[in-house]
Amino acid sequence: MDNLTQETLDLIKGSLGTPNDEIRKSISTATGLVAYDLQAPAKNLYPFVTPIRNRMPRVGGGTGTATNWRQVSAITGSGFDAMGWVPEGQRSGRMSYTTANKSATYVTIAEEDSITMEAINAAKNFEDLQASMTFRLLQKMMLKEEMAILAGNASILLGTPATPTVSAVTNANSTLPTATYKVKVVALTLEGYQNSSLAGGVAVTKTVTGADGKVFTLSGGSSNVSSESAGQAVTVSTTALGMSTTAIQGAVAYAWYVSSAGGTGDETLQLITTTNWAVLSTALTGSRQSATAITGDNSRNANYAYDGLLTTALASASGAYVKMMDTGTVGTGTTLTASGRGSVVEIDTMLQTMWDNYEVTPTVLYVNSQELKNITTKVLSNGSSPLLRYDMPGDGQNPYSLTASGVVSWYYNPFMIDGGVKIPIKLHPRVPAGTILGWAENLPVQYQSNEVPNVAEVKVRQDYYQIDWPVITRARDVGVYAEQVLAIYAPFALGVITNIANG
Repeated sequence: MDNLTQETLDLIKGSLGTPNDEIRKSISTATGLVAYDLQAPAKNLYPFVTPIRNRMPRVGGGTGTATNWRQVSAITGSGFDAMGWVPEGQRSGRMSYTTANKSATYVTIAEEDSITMEAINAAKNFEDLQASMTFRLLQKMMLKEEMAILAGNASILLGTPATPTVSAVTNANSTLPTATYKVKVVALTLEGYQNSSLAGGVAVTKTVTGADGKVFTLSGGSSNVSSESAGQAVTVSTTALGMSTTAIQGAVAYAWYVSSAGGTGDETLQLITTTNWAVLSTALTGSRQSATAITGDNSRNANYAYDGLLTTALASASGAYVKMMDTGTVGTGTTLTASGRGSVVEIDTMLQTMWDNYEVTPTVLYVNSQELKNITTKVLSNGSSPLLRYDMPGDGQNPYSLTASGVVSWYYNPFMIDGGVKIPIKLHPRVPAGTILGWAENLPVQYQSNEVPNVAEVKVRQDYYQIDWPVITRARDVGVYAEQVLAIYAPFALGVITNIANG
């Protein structure tokens, strides 16, 4: 009897320890005990999109504190640069070079996580928590790296925006109460735009306590706050409050602080826009961040970060093509312009200017969903219809079928030595509305691309490495790190159009 009892207990224990068994944990309901159908493993329902990181070349071999290179940006002939004539029997003059030393300092990016022994044991037969923790840790690390490559900012200081101009704007749907309004504004880098929200406020600084107990402070990506605007009275129910400031090169968004009390310094955050203007047409929302929370310029991380593609392009005197759209009429702004020949004037101008000045072309255009729709709208006009091409399948099936809501997926650039090229237009979840980023991933053949194969590359001193920290409590701590820098050899191969109004 004792042997039978022990055998039965062993079978039960073995059954409960088998993942594919038919014995399940039970829960009590109104109908009694029922099986609990738990699907394993946990379902990861978060987006993981890193298109630029995936395309960006990674080059190893980094040493020291920075990667350095010598740049020859021009060769100038003697005499008249465009003439090579020399009299019979005489020697030519000597040519000259335009050179510069360049460097990019290595920085570290990282993410860490921790899991208790109890959590590891509780997840048996459901999920290998140590493996899944490392997997999600690496994904988060790559998402942060994507933002660093796109918008890291070590150099641009946004400073203090100009005092906002306020005005009354006719708006039939306005419900803004009668009052005298005053406004302040804060400019945001792309990092600042991603870090800020109406509910959470504009990102200023964040003090981080590392897993080692040491503390460091990061800047959130915001400028200083502007001076207060003059008061603007709103006395008619169909009037909204128009606000604008001078656009700042390096900013992709603006946070607007508004007061209706007519006092001084009591403005609170009401709007965040991707243009240098905004229209407030509803009553102020209470319990929002006060403008007094902004006490300085926190737009860059000079000691920790490197400059991403967008930051490099927007930096002063970078050589990149930068077009900041005019403020225009507050409430309307300046939208992209249809050329009437199936293209967009502003993109055409960017492509032509990059060719005329440097003989380069972007190989990809990154846009927000808003700009993808706007580009399509500008291209699909009545005047452009004769220039559009409709492709039919060669098998003859469904010859008259049409697909609704098509968008422009390629943009043709005619400005090339050996003929035009189609440039893919790609959505990027972190490129803000109102901004288009063009990037030439490779220089054309006339730049002797064997010496400069990549316009930009991630130079790594030590690529991704995992540290399993010593167990000093009943928990496992893991960190994923990389020591790298984004080396951009040809900033002139970047193009940015920003401050685009929707429409």
